[in-house]
Amino acid sequence: MNKLNVVVVFGGVSSEHDISCISTASILRNTDAEKYNIYPVGITKSGSWMLFESTDYDSIENGSWETSGKTVPAVISPDRQNHGLLVLRDSGMEIIRADCVFLVLHGIGGEDGTLQGLLELAHIPYVGSGVAASACSMDKSLTKIIVQQEGVRQAAFYLARSSDFRADPAAVCAAVERQLGVYPVFVKPCSEGSSVGVSKATDRASLMKGLEDAFKYDYKVLVEEFIDGHEIEVAVLGNENPTATVAGEIAPSQEFYTFEAKYVDGTSGLYIPAKISDSAMNNVREAAVRVYRALGCKGLSRVDFFCTYADDEIVFNEINTLPGFTSISMYPKLQEYMGIPYGELVDRLIALAMERYDG
Repeated sequence: MNKLNVVVVFGGVSSEHDISCISTASILRNTDAEKYNIYPVGITKSGSWMLFESTDYDSIENGSWETSGKTVPAVISPDRQNHGLLVLRDSGMEIIRADCVFLVLHGIGGEDGTLQGLLELAHIPYVGSGVAASACSMDKSLTKIIVQQEGVRQAAFYLARSSDFRADPAAVCAAVERQLGVYPVFVKPCSEGSSVGVSKATDRASLMKGLEDAFKYDYKVLVEEFIDGHEIEVAVLGNENPTATVAGEIAPSQEFYTFEAKYVDGTSGLYIPAKISDSAMNNVREAAVRVYRALGCKGLSRVDFFCTYADDEIVFNEINTLPGFTSISMYPKLQEYMGIPYGELVDRLIALAMERYDG
């Protein structure tokens, strides 16, 4: 069997750079070298692209790959005749054909449709959703509009813009209060992930502070009503006929599932399956597929919901088209629970990328 050349792109310029590196190390350790020739291409926080010519995946995880002396400048060419990497060696340029690109970039510059657009130009198969689905899923305000049309219940929200906030912060806070009615509320940058820039506001003062902090990351910020319920996540896999896993439940060690609770202190609990009723479980799996298809997702996504304590109502929260793949990440854990071990999951994602290309 001929081995496929798979380019794994990681790092990136977003605030989730370090998480991408940890996810990538996990993927590379679980990728079958008998099936694939792997070419890890890292993007530094400043935006430089480098081919990492080593199997020292620990150095990717801890970030030392950049200064390892085992890198060479390389970029993905948009030219379809090249169909892959341009490696810029001292001896001249080398072209490495890419059969598939595995994007392991979280957040802006990787999950938002930008790299997907480059790969569409190059006509190279890639893991994950296309340009439109990636862009709309990354922007939480656009996601809200699409999901609203699908009829899936979601938290009420107010969309704040930085220009309005700079002009009159008190007026924006007053508009939030009129729209949502009561505290607490959650403040979220529209295009960040991993809970970066997210805060919980319990009064006017903390709302003002939360908006100030969130606008450091994006010019659009969502303010959402508080939903009192289980925090649950569903892993969806597939192209035209996607399937949803059972839901897993997050038990945050902090007041809500912050960046630190996810990746730093490691104390948050994960329950698979979630501690919800059978009817709620059926409803959330069905809702996850509806959201996935409404946004036009392909390959994979993690779809996040709340299940209210009062009446088991399923409330959509957000979707991640390139979810975390670290050793503690929910997406691979959910798929493993459903009988798909990590290595097989990598195989399936590459196969789905090739299938979409063929189609």
